[in-house]
Amino acid sequence: MQLAKQWVLVTGGARGLGAAITRALAREGAGVIINYHQSAAAAQSLVRELGPRAIALQADVTDAAAVRELVRQAREATGEPINAVVNNALAQFKFDGDARPKLGDIAWERFAQQIEGAVKGALNTMQALLPDMRAQGFGRIVNVGTNLFQNPVVPYHDYTAAKAALLSLTRTAAGDLGPDGVTVNMVSGGLLRTTDASSATPEAVFDLIAGLTP
Repeated sequence: MQLAKQWVLVTGGARGLGAAITRALAREGAGVIINYHQSAAAAQSLVRELGPRAIALQADVTDAAAVRELVRQAREATGEPINAVVNNALAQFKFDGDARPKLGDIAWERFAQQIEGAVKGALNTMQALLPDMRAQGFGRIVNVGTNLFQNPVVPYHDYTAAKAALLSLTRTAAGDLGPDGVTVNMVSGGLLRTTDASSATPEAVFDLIAGLTP
C-alpha cells in the first residue's frame, strides 16, 4: 500500500494515541484527515505541524449524520475519496484502577457509553466510507482494540467489554467486506505511558504491564 497516494481518516486523531498515529501516517506520506470532537486547538496545531496534506474536521463519531458530513467535507477539500480509516476515537474514560467502578456497583449506562464510542463510532465510519471504498474496489479499515480482553491486568469492565464487542464486529466485517477489496483489522496494544486517559494510572501498574510484555 503506497501511503503517498492515500487519504487516511484518523478518528480521535488530535491527541494521545490518535496524534501519534496521525504523525506516523504523515511521515509515510499519507494525507491525513484528523477527526476531533472537542479538541479543536490540538487538531489545528497538528495541521500546522504536518502541512498541506493534513486537514482537521470536527465530528462526533457516534452521530451517523455528522460522520457522513465529515466524509463529504473531506472529499470536497481534497478532491479525492478517503481510502482508509483508523477507528481510534473512544468515549471519555480514565484508566484509574483505584477509582474504577467494581462489578457489584457499575451501572449499565457506563457499558452503553463505551459501546456507543467504540462500536457505534466504528460502525458509523465504516458505513459512511463503504460506498467510495466499494466503488474503488479498495479500502483499509483498522480498529484500535486493547489487550485487556486477553489479559485483564486491571478489570475495567465497561471499557474492556466494549472493545471485545468491537473485536467481534471487526471479524464479521472482515468476512463481509473482503470480497469487495476492503480489509478490516484490529490492532490491540497495552496501556500507553502516559496519555490524558492514563494519567491517573500509578507508575507501578505501568511497570507491571511492561514486565508482562514480551
